[in-house]
Amino acid sequence: EVQLVESGGGLVQAGGSLRLSCAASGFTFADYAIGWFRQAPGKEREGVSYFSSTDGVTHIVDSVKGRFTISKDNAKNIFYLQMNSLKPEDTGVYYCAAVYGDWPLELIRSSGSEFAYWGTGTKVTVSS
Repeated sequence: EVQLVESGGGLVQAGGSLRLSCAASGFTFADYAIGWFRQAPGKEREGVSYFSSTDGVTHIVDSVKGRFTISKDNAKNIFYLQMNSLKPEDTGVYYCAAVYGDWPLELIRSSGSEFAYWGTGTKVTVSS
């Protein structure tokens, strides 16, 4: 059974940092696209950063480029989202997600509708 469990969210002041972790079980990263999505209050879910399962290339949304970094530890089956220079507009619930199969970046929508497996989310609040 595929399971994803996020951790690392919390309350931080603007300019601060957080590292989100997603502990995965029931699958290995080699055959799955994995990534992070977020949903701010009153807004639609958006893709923050994810790995293509086709070639391992990563996508990162323009609004967090230079501030957020996605990484993974294949041996531990955990992937991360390092978030630096946080802004109030980064506030939201962050979800990790995974989907089996061949997923090049161009086929992955920002909404993450292709992703079959989701964690329950971890809340990030950035105060100004």
